[in-house]
Amino acid sequence: MRSFLPLTSLLLFTLPVAAGAQAHAKTGAAVGTSSAEHAVTLAETGHCPEALPVLTRTASHIADKELQKRAALDGVRCASLLQQQEPLLDLLRVLNQHFPHDPEVLYLTVHAYSDLSSRAAQELSQTAPTSVPGLEMDAEANEVQGKWDRAEKDYRKILDENPRYPGIHFRLARLLLSKPNPAPDFQDEAKKELQQELEIDPSNAGAEYILGELALQGQDSAEAVRHFTKATQLNPNFGDAYLGLGMALLTEKNYADAVKPLESAVKLQPGNPAAHYGLATAYARTGRKEDADREFALQQQAAARMGGQGPPSPQ
Repeated sequence: MRSFLPLTSLLLFTLPVAAGAQAHAKTGAAVGTSSAEHAVTLAETGHCPEALPVLTRTASHIADKELQKRAALDGVRCASLLQQQEPLLDLLRVLNQHFPHDPEVLYLTVHAYSDLSSRAAQELSQTAPTSVPGLEMDAEANEVQGKWDRAEKDYRKILDENPRYPGIHFRLARLLLSKPNPAPDFQDEAKKELQQELEIDPSNAGAEYILGELALQGQDSAEAVRHFTKATQLNPNFGDAYLGLGMALLTEKNYADAVKPLESAVKLQPGNPAAHYGLATAYARTGRKEDADREFALQQQAAARMGGQGPPSPQ
């Protein structure tokens, strides 16, 4: 028969081991905290090269939340200053994991990623300015600055390099529609670009949506319904496309069919006064007076939040 030590003997036997482990853990935690505190002091006195390795190594393991946040924030600042991307990303992950809604963390995250973006853009412009990605980035920058002709030139160069490069015909169409002093036939040219885009990328919901808007402006509601419907099929979360579809159906006096897409528009864009107005109109025209009154009230509230009065009450 096997013999067993009494339970009390087993407990006494294991106690020193457990106590030793606990003491070791406390010592390790103290050393980690001490190292982090020293690194924070170094960082905040301008000694980032010495501080950053310690902050990167210890930040995710610090038990003291206040010290952890301070260490990670200092680490991000040091990594940005030293232009060290890997520790920067590691420390940002620590901050956003442990302090996901902290305003200071969110503010620093915005600036850190903005710096990373700027550096990558600068490197791209220096190392490969005539590559397709380089031209695309330059075109986007010119478009944002309102340098329409330069942006168009860049987009045309991309198509010279690769006539079937996705997204470029769509951007050209958007550019043509955004110019402050467009050519007389700018809408026709934009339509051609969008149709070419759909030949290259039939899944481009944005192209279908803009074609729907152009059709609606041209009083071709049936064509608008077709394009808006396709846009919602390609992207079920495309609130503007549902709104466009609903408004096109209202134009056709197809009030019953307009209800469903307008309900989707309101669900996806609850702060959009136009969506509430369209749905209120559809409800009113289908005899749902209480629902219409509710949506009209929501439309007025949304318009007030945006600083406008909004459209009149639907009839």
